[in-house]
Amino acid sequence: MPYRPAPRPSWADVTPRAAWLSRRTLLAGAAGVALAGPAAAKLAAQPSRYSTDAEPNTWDEITGYNNFYEFGTDKSDPRRYAGALTTDPWAVKIDGMVDRPGSYDLADLTKGVTLEERIYRFRCVEAWGMVIPWIGFELATLLNRVGVRPGAKYVAFETLVRPEEMRGQQRPILDWPYREGLRLDEAMHPLTILATGLYGEEMPNQNGAPIRLVVPWKYGFKSIKSIVRISLTDTQPQTTWNMMQPREYGFYSNVNPEVDHPRWSQATERRIGAGVFGGREPTLMFNGYADQVAGLYAGMDLAKNY
Repeated sequence: MPYRPAPRPSWADVTPRAAWLSRRTLLAGAAGVALAGPAAAKLAAQPSRYSTDAEPNTWDEITGYNNFYEFGTDKSDPRRYAGALTTDPWAVKIDGMVDRPGSYDLADLTKGVTLEERIYRFRCVEAWGMVIPWIGFELATLLNRVGVRPGAKYVAFETLVRPEEMRGQQRPILDWPYREGLRLDEAMHPLTILATGLYGEEMPNQNGAPIRLVVPWKYGFKSIKSIVRISLTDTQPQTTWNMMQPREYGFYSNVNPEVDHPRWSQATERRIGAGVFGGREPTLMFNGYADQVAGLYAGMDLAKNY
């Protein structure tokens, strides 16, 4: 029998609305704006100026085909098993070269910060190409909130380790915890967001609840999910796939159709939903965001720094 996930009540269904709005402020990416439930889609929201006009993928495509090895290596495993993950309460440790280090509850992270509800309809390259209507806020907002110290050059991220709930971590598939990193200027770019929902709903577990990174001009292994630690450092951090196979996965992970993966061409891509025999289309430099981000890499050899 095919797997059919049972409906999951939103926080709006099981918690008094006033308390829910207060507790889920960060998940909305907005002060006092709710995410879950049909009403959320009707709330006034200002799309990001960087949003694409391309038609987004369906909810089922976005939530049913994921890379999240903490729950298994098959693309369907995250939806099948991620329901076991507890995402409330949740805290993010912020440390390293910051003025205000500490362990921050999700709601605490928005104190003193005014955030609008933002829709970012990004082209994303993760399992395959998708267009996803994320809800979130710029990572730079958070970094400015905690204060970046002079000399910081990189931002490192870590995913939760909880093998009793994340069944993939019961095997040494990867060197847990999952790690990712960005150069500071990449992290501060307005296209780089912390996503807390999609399609007007709070983030599904299989997509990285309750908070994850989205960097739309990079390949999907920069899309670290279920973040529990953010560190500022002056040295380039280790990243999981680069540690596993540096010949295949570089630190930068930029979408560059002119540089082949050692085992396949990256010149074309196929979008999720196109079907098994769907036509391939040319891969766009920086995933179509070259006008916005190419300047970050001026003078760099993008074949060497892949």
